[in-house]
Amino acid sequence: MRKIIFNLSFVIFLSCTSFSYSANDDIYKKIDLFSEVLEKVNEEYVDEVNQSEIMDSAINGVLQSLDPYSSYMSPEMFENMQTETSGEFGGLGIEVGMEAGVVKVISPIDNSPAYRVGVKAGDYIVKINDVQVQGKSLNEAVELMRGPVNSDIEITVRRPGTKKALIFKITREVIKIQSVKTKLIENVGYIRLTAFNENSSEQIKKKIKEFKKNQKVKNYILDLRNNPGGLLSQAIKISDFFLDDGEIVSTKSRKNYENRKWFAKKGDLINGNTLVVLINYGSASASEIVAGALKDHKRAILVGENTYGKGSVQSIIPMKNKGAIRLTVSKYYLPSGESISEVGVSPDIEVAESNDDFRIDTDTDNQLKFALKLLKG
Repeated sequence: MRKIIFNLSFVIFLSCTSFSYSANDDIYKKIDLFSEVLEKVNEEYVDEVNQSEIMDSAINGVLQSLDPYSSYMSPEMFENMQTETSGEFGGLGIEVGMEAGVVKVISPIDNSPAYRVGVKAGDYIVKINDVQVQGKSLNEAVELMRGPVNSDIEITVRRPGTKKALIFKITREVIKIQSVKTKLIENVGYIRLTAFNENSSEQIKKKIKEFKKNQKVKNYILDLRNNPGGLLSQAIKISDFFLDDGEIVSTKSRKNYENRKWFAKKGDLINGNTLVVLINYGSASASEIVAGALKDHKRAILVGENTYGKGSVQSIIPMKNKGAIRLTVSKYYLPSGESISEVGVSPDIEVAESNDDFRIDTDTDNQLKFALKLLKG
């Protein structure tokens, strides 16, 4: 009976529109097939199913078939996401994405529980506790990783170049994101940016002013390694700090009138002094915009490894059920006209990471040591 009603509703719909059935025949056949599949699952599947959850999975499947970054958020997930973007939340402290149906670590957040146990950018999460992740959506995997603060979780990862799976036991914590860290190293102003949050640009501006008071500071290092990105507005402002003019980034979408370009204003905060930018595979999105813009304008020397290649813009679109969809609406393009998507930004000088746990004051950080040597030379 449900199927009859479903089909009847489409007959009524078609009679009320100017579209011919023949022109959309294939689409309506697919919709009819979808209805039939749901009916068979409900009647024949070995276990009783939650139809609401199945529909959520179907919606999410549609979105994730578009690209790894589009997804559906149930009302509960949407509420959790809004809590997380406030800058303090409970969790493991990793930014994750989807690649070929597998959850992939984009970057661990500095000094987070995941960072401290050794989770690295590029790791593939294959199991969460005893649950296989393969076949699950990104949101489902994220939900499995969430839990009460101080509770333990075990994740199993596959790391490229490592034969055996790695198992990490992690205790969930409240994640407090402090996006800017600075240090004076050998008369070089070192600035580490771990995320692009609402006040990141103001923090950097303040730190540069403090460095400039020290007459010995002439050169700077901007460290964007393991920075998964954040707000586009902050990427533009921070790029502008080091440029006098020229395009910073542009976005292109399906609708031409929504295409935009952003340009630098006059005023280089470090007065043209030499700038080295450190990047690695964990540098993504907003990090790639900054690194790419400074490279294209030959304003900075990029040292490290190729970046992640996350060059698309997602909008959070609320739904009537109080959930939301995260939908890719445009792509970033560097001043050169090149897209970042799936390509990333390449360094001017390639230097591999030397250890799994770099720190500002370490003597074992190849990339940082090379940058300091470059500035001395």
